[in-house]
Amino acid sequence: MARGNWRRSSFSGSGDGNNCVEIAARPTHISIRDSKAPARATLTFPPGAFTPFIEALKETRSTPTRP
Repeated sequence: MARGNWRRSSFSGSGDGNNCVEIAARPTHISIRDSKAPARATLTFPPGAFTPFIEALKETRSTPTRP
């Protein structure tokens, strides 16, 4: 994807050294990547699968882990 198609997630924080996720939305798919390593792997989803993926991440993050 062209460089200008990516935008930083609003949940990534600001400044240097933060966890930064970039998103590129197209009519046929949505892609996400690590902004610190943009040439590495990119996850790509059909538009209908992206929201359930994000919701599953939120559930996983809010579930306490046991030691």
